[in-house]
Amino acid sequence: MRSYTLALGAGLTLLAAACGGGDQPAAGGGSAASPAAAGGSAAVVKVATTSLGQILVDGAGRTLYLFEADKGATSSCYSSCAALWPPLLTHGAPAAAAGAQMSLVATTTRTDGSAQVTYAGHPLYYWVADKNAGQTSGQAVNNSGGVWYVVAVDGSAVTKAG
Repeated sequence: MRSYTLALGAGLTLLAAACGGGDQPAAGGGSAASPAAAGGSAAVVKVATTSLGQILVDGAGRTLYLFEADKGATSSCYSSCAALWPPLLTHGAPAAAAGAQMSLVATTTRTDGSAQVTYAGHPLYYWVADKNAGQTSGQAVNNSGGVWYVVAVDGSAVTKAG
C-alpha cells in the first residue's frame, strides 16, 4: 500500500508540474481549494477514531494532516505542494466540535490572503488521495520536502505507520 501511495504521490507531482505547478506561488497564491472553502463556509475541526487512534478531521470526517516542514503557524506548502496537500481554508471563524479543543483552533493568512485553519499552531491540510471520511493514506508520506502526519487531539503529530 505504501508503494502505491508513493507512486500516486509521484504521479500527481509530475502531473501538477506539467500543468504549470512550480515551487513559487502562482497567481492568487497557488492554493488548491479545500472542501471547506469550496462552499464558502466556516471550517469545522473535530475528532474521529481511526486505526491510528483519535485524530483530527474536518466537519465531513476527512482526515487532516500537518506538514513537518512548516515553521510555526506559517505554511510552506504552495503551488504543486498545495495541489497534492490542499490547505484547510475557512470563510469566517473556524469551529471545534466533537472532542477538538477550541483553544487550539486558529487561522494563519496564506500568501493569497486566504485563511488557513491551524491547530496547536500547525497549519492543517488534506491529502488529495483521501477521497472519503476516515481514509489516512497520507500518513507518514515523505513528499514536497517533508513528512506529513495525521494530527492527534492535543495537536501533536501521530508518527506511527498507517
